[in-house]
Amino acid sequence: MRWEEPHHPGPGLQLERHNNPHSPTLQHDLPLQAHLHPGGGGRLAPVATPEGAHEPAATAPDDANDLRGFHFRRLLRRTPVLIAIAIVVLAAGGACAVFVGPAIGGAAALASFLIAVLVVFAVADSRAEEAFFQVYAEQNGLELGGRNMLPPTTPLLRKGDDRYAERTLSGPFADGVEGILALYTYEEESTDSKGNRQTNYYRYTVGLVPVPECVEFVPELYCQRKFGLRALEKFEDAFRTKKERVELESEALDRKYEIFSAQGQDANRLRQLFSPTFIVWLNDSAPEKFAFELVDGTLCCYVNGHKKKAEELRQVSAAAAAVAKRLREESLE
Repeated sequence: MRWEEPHHPGPGLQLERHNNPHSPTLQHDLPLQAHLHPGGGGRLAPVATPEGAHEPAATAPDDANDLRGFHFRRLLRRTPVLIAIAIVVLAAGGACAVFVGPAIGGAAALASFLIAVLVVFAVADSRAEEAFFQVYAEQNGLELGGRNMLPPTTPLLRKGDDRYAERTLSGPFADGVEGILALYTYEEESTDSKGNRQTNYYRYTVGLVPVPECVEFVPELYCQRKFGLRALEKFEDAFRTKKERVELESEALDRKYEIFSAQGQDANRLRQLFSPTFIVWLNDSAPEKFAFELVDGTLCCYVNGHKKKAEELRQVSAAAAAVAKRLREESLE
C-alpha cells in the first residue's frame, strides 16, 4: 500500500477551474465558489440545460440513461440530422462505387450509415446525461457545475498525472451539512517498452464536506477498503513511518476496512469516534466499496466509479453527511 504525504491548503475547502492552480477558496464570492453555506453568494458556473431536456418530464429520470431513447428519436426526426446522414452515406457510397466498384460502394454506404447512427446515438446519450444531472440538481437543491479542479487536500485528490471533476453538484447533503458531490477522475500516463504512451483513467464518485471543527481532535484519518493479505499487515506497518493503524475491537470492521491516523493522535478519542453505532453503520449501511479520508478539516468520502443513478448519488451524499456529523459530534464533546 502506498501512502502520499499530505500537502494541504488548510481546512477551507476550495474548488478551482481545471487550469487555474491559484483559484481562491470557497469563502470568497467568485463565480466558481461552491455554494456550501446557506446564504452564500458564490456559485459554480452553471451547466446549460440541453435543448428539450424537460420535454418528457412526466416522471423525473432515475438515471442518466432514462432519456437516451427520447433524445435519440428526437434527433432522428430533425431534418438537418437526416440531411447530414444522407450526405455522408451518399458521398461515401458514391465515391467507393465510382473508384472501386458497386459492391464496395454499397458496403461503404451501409458502413457510413451505421457510423452516422452511432454518432447520433452518442449525442443523444450525452444529452440524456446532461438532462438527468440538471433534473437531479433541481430536485435536490444542488447547483450543477461542469468540469473543474478539486482541491488537492487528501491523498486520493492528489493522485495521478492529471485530475479533475467531470461534474459537480454543490449544496446541502443533509440538515446542517453542505458539500460537493463530484464525478472525479485521475489519469496516469505510462510508456511501454516500445515507447508507446497510454493513459489509464481511474474514476470515483466523491463527496467533499468541510469539517473544520475536528482539526485539533483528528487532523488525519483514513478509512480504506481492505485489500491484500492480512498476514502482511504488521510487515507493512513497520515501513509506515508517519501513519499508524487504528486497532478497534470489531472483527467485522477489521475484515472490511483498514483504518489509519497520523502518529501521535489520541488513541482513546479515536476509539470513541468509532462508536458501536458508527461501526454498525460502516459495516451494514455504508455504500458498497465506501471509504473516506480526512485531512486538515476536509472530509473526502468516495466509492469506485462514476455514479449516474439518482439513488446511488443520494447514497454517496448521505454517507458523506453521516461521517461528517459523527466527526462533529465527537469533536464537540
